Parts: sequence; C-alpha cells; structure tokens
Amino acid sequence: MPRNDIQKQGRILMLPVDCIEPSPYQARTAFDEPEIAALAVSILQNGLLQPISVRRVGLRKYQLIAGERRLRACRLAKLEKVPAILADYDDSESAALGLLENLQRSQLDPFDTARGIKEVIRLWGCTQAEAARRLGLSQPALANKLRLLTLTPEQQQLCAANHLTERHARAVLRLPTEELRSKALKTAAQRGYTVQQTEALVERVLSA
Repeated sequence: MPRNDIQKQGRILMLPVDCIEPSPYQARTAFDEPEIAALAVSILQNGLLQPISVRRVGLRKYQLIAGERRLRACRLAKLEKVPAILADYDDSESAALGLLENLQRSQLDPFDTARGIKEVIRLWGCTQAEAARRLGLSQPALANKLRLLTLTPEQQQLCAANHLTERHARAVLRLPTEELRSKALKTAAQRGYTVQQTEALVERVLSA
C-alpha cells in the first residue's frame, strides 16, 4: 500500500495515556528497554516531537496504530496525556501502517518483519506480488523474507539471540533438514561466523 493511500489522518488531540491500548497488529516482539528509557528522558526534556497515531475503538478508548516505542517511553516518563493523531483506518490499513513505520526505521528483526508481512497479506487478501508493490519491496525480496518463516521457532530464536542476520538464516535454508539447519546455525553462532563463512559451511555440508 503506498504511503499516501494510508495517510487518512485527522486532527491532533491530547489523549490520556490510559485510554490508549496497544495495537494487535504490532509486528515487533522485542523492544530495547535502554533505548526506550533514553527516549523517555528526551521526551521529559523536549516533549514528544512526533505524535503517535491512533484510531477510535470505543467511547474514550483508542487503539495504537503507530508509535509503540514513543507510547512506551511516555508511560515510562509518567506522562498523563500524549499528542496523538486521530485517524480513520480499518484493520488492514492499521496493520500496514504499523509495519511500514517499523520497516522504514529498520526496527524489526527479520522474523518479526516476515511475520508482519504475512499478517498484512492475510488482512489485505492479496498476492505476494501485490503486497510487495504496496510495501515498496521487490517480489523476490518479499518472498525471501517470508521464506525465513520455514525455520522452526527454536531456530528463529537462536538467530535472534545470537544476532545472526537475515542472510545467515537464508544461507542455512539451503540445507534439506531441520537437524542440519540447526547444527549449522549453532556452529555459526558459536564461532561468530560471517555470512560468507556460513555460506561456505553450508556448501561443505551439501558437498559431503
């Protein structure tokens, strides 16, 4: 979805923090607490420079669309009210906007990104090609991101915990079994392999 198509934004309001619930479409599963603490200090000193975005879900109840880090920092700073853009989005637009914000700021790990893309494809009811166009990705890039979800949850956690990149994960996907993939990932993590070293390891396993 082009960004212009989802900017159906309304006026800026000062909303009570307690009236804002998290987005059920938040793709990001891990947050950098020291980073949020630093942002809270900045907000106390300078105010919230970029409003969050919300949609109305009930009488004096709002659901976050974009700005999870900012909202968490405002709560940490014990602000009672925050500036928020009240927007008119449906479920698919809300999910897409939250994903786009994180993608553009490179705040998601590759597996969160893949899960977010899978969710917006479901909400949009569209093909991978159409989703790629809306998200500003090439179709091969989107397909490669979705392929990461063929790794098991344990393998995904191993990558995230050891800061292995999307390219590390894609390298081991060439291996035919879960056992070989797990072994390669553990070796790459324990030895601090680069992507190129991991690819070479995969080649050795495939040639054995």
